[in-house]
Amino acid sequence: MAKFLYRICTPLLGVGCLIMLALIVTNRELPTHLFSIANLQSFKILFISIILEAFPFILLGVIFSALLQVFVSDELIQKFMPKNPVLGVLFGALLGILFPLCECGMIPVVRRLIRKGMPAYIGIVYLLAGPIVNSIVFASTFAAFRMTPEMAYARMILAFVIAVIIGLLLYKFMRSSPLKLAQPFHLIKQGHTHSHNHTHNHEHGTSGTGFRGRASSTLSHASNEFFEMGKYFIFGAMLTAIIQTVIDRSTFEAFADQPLFSYLFMMGFAFILSICSTSDAFIASSFSGMFDFGPLLAFLVFGPMIDLKNTLMLLTTFRIKFVFILIVLTAALTFIGAWITEALL
Repeated sequence: MAKFLYRICTPLLGVGCLIMLALIVTNRELPTHLFSIANLQSFKILFISIILEAFPFILLGVIFSALLQVFVSDELIQKFMPKNPVLGVLFGALLGILFPLCECGMIPVVRRLIRKGMPAYIGIVYLLAGPIVNSIVFASTFAAFRMTPEMAYARMILAFVIAVIIGLLLYKFMRSSPLKLAQPFHLIKQGHTHSHNHTHNHEHGTSGTGFRGRASSTLSHASNEFFEMGKYFIFGAMLTAIIQTVIDRSTFEAFADQPLFSYLFMMGFAFILSICSTSDAFIASSFSGMFDFGPLLAFLVFGPMIDLKNTLMLLTTFRIKFVFILIVLTAALTFIGAWITEALL
């Protein structure tokens, strides 16, 4: 924790010093309205609400991940993975129907699946499509857009298409594992060797015998993963709450009438808000009188795939270069797909 605080707080302190220096040079004062009682109260409510909204899903994700580690063997994961890359990508895109996890709990599960033998490109497809292509999110979107039910169908279809395209691109061009400190990618594609499985299980303590030993190992894995992911999530939630407090509603009106920037703005807004995919449709529907169908669709698709808090969590699991490429690919395909969808409808 001390190392994490040092690494995070030092740059933040530097940024704060630069802001103060800029205010001194320009002879300006710090905007006091940002620190008013109302804004501080709003920040507190937003910060706590983000934590409380996402906490159950992160907890569910790490428990599910720990159960996979302890009770599911590498050989079983590899046995059920389709060998054909196209079928594998389709399987990953539809896996959310069986395991409808929120994006907050997806990353530990996907990391565990990849380390246990799931091809990396299938894991990434599940990571992108799972938070959207599931029955819970479809029902919430349908309820939020009762007057325009096509939004629910467009959201599911576009998320599915984007995840499949990215999965196929990763299979074609990715030559090394995206995981940090992981084995070569060909081992992930073709399955781990027996010796690696033995070493992996020994290192992580999954070879305990008896139900009590396995239950203890499950709790140990879950707690370690929860604290590893949780510190980055809390930091992301804090940044999200600060940005939401600062942004004024008049900013939305300035971008709503801009054909190009309305898409980019709503995608950026979804990234900043970092709202759970089971409830973001109700936020989007509140802007239906201001923004057109396309920008709202871009908001609903890009946010659950890539947002501020899960970007920080992605960086704990995947290489920085891979995360950057994934964000750019997802943003470009979401923008193009939402624009085409609006034109067709």
